[in-house]
Amino acid sequence: MSYVAPVNDMLFCMKELADLEAIARLPGFDEAGLDTAQAVLEECARFSGEVLAPLNHEGDVHPSTWKDGVVTTTPGFKEAFRQFGEGGWQGLQHPGDFGGQGLPKTIGAACIEMINSANLSFSLCPLLTDGAIEALLTAGTREQQEHFIPKMISGEWTGTMNLTEPQAGSDLALVRTRAEPLGDGRYKLFGTKIFITFGEHDMAENIVHLVLARVVGAPEGVKGISLFVVPKFLVDADGSLGARNDAWCVSIEHKLGIKASPTAVLQFGDRGVAGLDGPGGSGNASVPGALGTLIGAENRGLEYMFIMMNAARYAVGIQGIAVAERAYQKAAAFAKERVQSRPVDGSVAGSATIIHHPDVRRMLMTMRAYTEGCRAMAIVAAAAFDAAHHDTDVDSRKQNQAFYEFLVPLVKGYSTEMSIEVASLGVQVHGGMGYIEETGAAQYLRDARILTIYEGTTAIQANDLVGRKTARDGGRVAKGIAAQVAETEADLGGSASAAARSMKKRLGAARQAFEQVVDFVVVQGKGNPNAVFAGSVPYLMLAGNVVAGWQMARALLAAERLLAHGEGDAGFLAAKVATARFYAEHLLSRAPAQRDAIVDGAESVTAMALDAF
Repeated sequence: MSYVAPVNDMLFCMKELADLEAIARLPGFDEAGLDTAQAVLEECARFSGEVLAPLNHEGDVHPSTWKDGVVTTTPGFKEAFRQFGEGGWQGLQHPGDFGGQGLPKTIGAACIEMINSANLSFSLCPLLTDGAIEALLTAGTREQQEHFIPKMISGEWTGTMNLTEPQAGSDLALVRTRAEPLGDGRYKLFGTKIFITFGEHDMAENIVHLVLARVVGAPEGVKGISLFVVPKFLVDADGSLGARNDAWCVSIEHKLGIKASPTAVLQFGDRGVAGLDGPGGSGNASVPGALGTLIGAENRGLEYMFIMMNAARYAVGIQGIAVAERAYQKAAAFAKERVQSRPVDGSVAGSATIIHHPDVRRMLMTMRAYTEGCRAMAIVAAAAFDAAHHDTDVDSRKQNQAFYEFLVPLVKGYSTEMSIEVASLGVQVHGGMGYIEETGAAQYLRDARILTIYEGTTAIQANDLVGRKTARDGGRVAKGIAAQVAETEADLGGSASAAARSMKKRLGAARQAFEQVVDFVVVQGKGNPNAVFAGSVPYLMLAGNVVAGWQMARALLAAERLLAHGEGDAGFLAAKVATARFYAEHLLSRAPAQRDAIVDGAESVTAMALDAF
């Protein structure tokens, strides 16, 4: 089957949970209401389903290839990317001043999910370009912005993020790439960067590399890192392409999944570039050194790069939701077609489709509930981002920014971890057929496996949640979220339905478990950091579970209200209530055990002697 975008669920989340109409009243978003959202989502669904989805399997069996420094992408990708640019999808959330559409993230997040569901490998190129655009908008000079951003928004050029080196993965203090000032505002860069997504390809005429490096004489550690823009082709004063820069792809990786996305090893300052001697020189020398210009101030590169990182971390969380949705759709379709065994209740006389079997239903409901819960959490987070950047009330901006920042590691960490579980369940629903590559179920599991690793592993997201987002403010933001959850519990008490009663019980227990863990983190973090960080990932999973479950509780209430008034699609709303109840009874019910493992289980994590491993 092909991909069918869940437009109804996305619009439901925007309207009932994220309050898109309120976002549309913010300055700059006056034409971004539900009518606009529906039109944009429906067109994105068409493009994703008709253009990108058919290339997903093709990219898995015919990956990008490298030869003599040239990367050739999967057949069809180049044409699809041309249509992507012409359709305005790269500029969906970016400013109109540079050719973008300026739509809120609340709408953009749903479109990003569709594109990722349709073709995860393809989507990585615009994901990194989005991050590069954000960094240039925040810290770039006006000249840099005018030279690079319009071409990136149009899809003529793409962007990359260059952090990792062979000896420097998560520990960026070990970055060795060096930058030598030329005295005319330009720098020569020398070094090797690895794991650079779409670091080389044939889908656009230029690639804008954003590169972390040390200016000669800079301080050691992260305080001495600067950020540079280093294009594949130099850009002349009139904006036209100039000489080939000294930045080359020396190989691409062979990976478990996302095979169509070229993951490059880039060498800066190896072969040389003509005209490096600068204004007034001969212009004929070919001197090694990749030409770049500084973004912002020297030694503040990590600060600017984190603009890209935070944008990418949220987007990777969306990727987790996207892969989960695609895996769920495929598994559900298979379960409706595959005939095996007689149902245990005797409802069918002979062998029946496997969707009749309770355990298959349990797996499908787990996949569906996880996906819908994380989608709701991500769209609500996007609305907070929009309010944080566009609300005229200063206090509201601060509150929404704090809420969004707390949710980013949850969207990234919880959504990607759940995507692996969901994709694995998808294989299980297929049974032995799922283990056979031809059915396609295994691709989603292989593709999903990278999501908990890149843009910061789950542990890195969890460390951020513990340190910057919980301990630093004494748990203030976390407790504020818990208070909002408690308000939803009270609202659930106003419903007499079995689903609402069950949700109230499970949400209340989960919220209390969350509060107890927040207290544990705040108290123990002051004198016993090992105890706290031994449970940092379980804390992230607990927090993600609670926030996603909270959104499902809100969705349940909204669905019941609409059903009571005879509004909306009754079948969709009844399914939403059923899914929310399942989330409460099968996923939120895990929260107390997660609390116990964090609060009581820290000592057993570090008890065994190192040499016993």
